[in-house]
Amino acid sequence: MSLFKRIISFMCAHPTASNLLMVLFIVLGLISIADLKRETFPDFSTNAVEITITYPGASAADVESSLCQRVEDVIDSVANIAEVRSTAMENMASIVVDMVDQGNIIEFFNDIKTEVEAINDFPAEVENVIVKRVNRTDPVVSVAVTGPMSPVHLKFYCEDLKDRLKALDMVSQVEILGFSDHEFLIEIPFYNTMRLGLSVADIHDAVAAQSLDLPTGSLETRDSDILIRFSEERKTLDALEDLIVISGETGAEIRLGDIAIISDGFMNKEDQIMFNGERAGLLQITKTKSEDSLRILDAVTEFIEKEKARAPSGISFDITQNVSKVVRDRLRMLAVNGIQGLVLVFFAMLLFFPFSFSFWVAMGLPVSFLLTFFFMKHLGLSLNMLSMVGLLIGLGLLMDDAIVIAENVAVHLAEGKKAFTAVVDGISEVASGVFSSFLTTIFIFGALGLGMKGDIGKVLYVIPVILILTLTVSLVEAFFILPNHLSHALGGYDQDKAKTGLRRKVDAGLNWLKEKLFGWIVDRAVNFRYLFMGLIIFAFIASISMIAGGYLKIRAFPEIEGDVLQARILFPQGTPLERTEFYVDKFVKAAQEMDAALSPLQPDKADLV
Repeated sequence: MSLFKRIISFMCAHPTASNLLMVLFIVLGLISIADLKRETFPDFSTNAVEITITYPGASAADVESSLCQRVEDVIDSVANIAEVRSTAMENMASIVVDMVDQGNIIEFFNDIKTEVEAINDFPAEVENVIVKRVNRTDPVVSVAVTGPMSPVHLKFYCEDLKDRLKALDMVSQVEILGFSDHEFLIEIPFYNTMRLGLSVADIHDAVAAQSLDLPTGSLETRDSDILIRFSEERKTLDALEDLIVISGETGAEIRLGDIAIISDGFMNKEDQIMFNGERAGLLQITKTKSEDSLRILDAVTEFIEKEKARAPSGISFDITQNVSKVVRDRLRMLAVNGIQGLVLVFFAMLLFFPFSFSFWVAMGLPVSFLLTFFFMKHLGLSLNMLSMVGLLIGLGLLMDDAIVIAENVAVHLAEGKKAFTAVVDGISEVASGVFSSFLTTIFIFGALGLGMKGDIGKVLYVIPVILILTLTVSLVEAFFILPNHLSHALGGYDQDKAKTGLRRKVDAGLNWLKEKLFGWIVDRAVNFRYLFMGLIIFAFIASISMIAGGYLKIRAFPEIEGDVLQARILFPQGTPLERTEFYVDKFVKAAQEMDAALSPLQPDKADLV
């Protein structure tokens, strides 16, 4: 007796071992699934470095010649560069440097940073030179805040919401979009400067001298050191208006508000977001590597519901860009498909085998999935759109080995063997075939995961890893847990007495298909083997020619319909904001007209937009 056959015999003869192993699989899975991270896409690091340079007042041509080309020249000597992409625009340059897959990103980043920081002949007006690694952001959801208030007050309100959102345990990353840097605009009529004998530089110096927030030293005492700071930065309109420009010997003072018109606003008026026709502040919530998208979404949703009850009249909150909704929908699909697969397998087996026999074969699916979740957690994998694709594919492959084993056990049982002997002989007979089929699948999907390079390879490798895990666990369950349960289920089983009228009809139908239809086809294929081989070769050549001739198109990803309609309007550099707003309004009105025309045609007359 072979070693494998002795192992199967041991598992069949000792139900405690099989049951303990199954309970262990279930417990490990249930413990792990609660802590399994859920996100939209798997986490991966990019091999790229971005250089951003601010050059106020420069045209795109000036930015290209004085910044982009200069940076490209100095980094040309850095090793392991795969590609350099430069973007020149008004006031700013952006250069992205991609590294080859074999390089070390830490050394690559340091080399780029050293070369860029060594440049000492940038134009004097250049303000910020930032070198950073390109990190992938993982958005979860956004909240659009609108209301009857000025843009400045709207931003202040959004900043308050941001602080309270970040105070939640589940939320750590919140960014406010829709506003540029806040600034104060001081306008001084010419006649005021002439009347007082002041220049713009004089007023600038007065403001700079009296609006400071600087450390001034420390005071050492016996008990402690006290830090001293001059904190007199003017952060409000009233504070700026109260700033003294001129003071006379008699005590007379002229304040900034007496000679100037002061207003606050934003540096770039173009930087704004409109939501349903209203100026909006957008709170964009993202996640870190360790956080769970669905827990963040639930926390944000609960926070917004509470905020609606306490917010001032007219303030509205709308959840938008809900990326994590896809994760929840895919999880629901996985659960539904798993239940459907389990039910279908059980009832299909029930047509040919007794209830307990069919039950234990079908139980292989949830048991295998639970242990797969355990390995996913401890390998650092998450439940995301791609790992769930792997699990969905695994649903179709998971039960194959168990069904093959169960069917062969039934064949040996039909030969008159006892249940224990039928299980041991049946499993041993097909073990090599089942294992070779498993290895074939592993090699195919393993090559898919290891053969793809670049960022797309870092993302898609999750699918073959999940499939390999699922199939490996399924094989262990089929060889070490299933045998004892089949032996127990078939104990005292009489095949002839157990066949009901329905089961006899199903057996008769299958026998007819096997003998009359498939048997006839096999006989003709053997008798006319050269004709059949010629047809197969012809079909193969025809398939290849479909690709070579261009009839079968090749695309990286399929074209699928989405639920977002996006319009991009490109204007020449320097186009006035009013002209941009005019054409944006035309697109918005067109969308509103489309919504009014098509919404009544939707199911339950739901809003289309």
